[in-house]
Amino acid sequence: MSETNQQNNRKQALKRYADLVRRITPQSKLGQGCLRAFGVGGVICMLGQMLADAGTAWLSLSASGAQTFASIALIFLTALLTGIGVFDRIARYAGAGTVVPITGFANAMVSPAMEFKPEGWVLGTGARLFTIAGPVLVYGISASVVVGVLYYFIRW
Repeated sequence: MSETNQQNNRKQALKRYADLVRRITPQSKLGQGCLRAFGVGGVICMLGQMLADAGTAWLSLSASGAQTFASIALIFLTALLTGIGVFDRIARYAGAGTVVPITGFANAMVSPAMEFKPEGWVLGTGARLFTIAGPVLVYGISASVVVGVLYYFIRW
């Protein structure tokens, strides 16, 4: 078989493969996905603002205290909903809309813990809670120390 025939066979095989991929790949509904993400993300943010406002009005918290209250409440609600399996269904519907930083982080912490629950409280749930949080905490604390030392020497 000549080299030209081999090249033609490769091109035909690649074309058949590309046609197969095009036929079986589901079409993306980008517009619908963006609207869902925007809507659910907006509802999560609105809930956070409502919690902060409630903390100021009903609990007589300062603005800073009310924001802390809202953050803690969103983390708790996300962890609870993840634990009972509701947050995953919301995430499937909304896509990136649930990755509002605080809810996405809470979900990312609780999900591995739930998955490894059969391994026990210490080696399963306890250890897996920090698979996501561990690196974030280590690098966050390390970066704050480096920035603090640099700030000290710059100010000096």
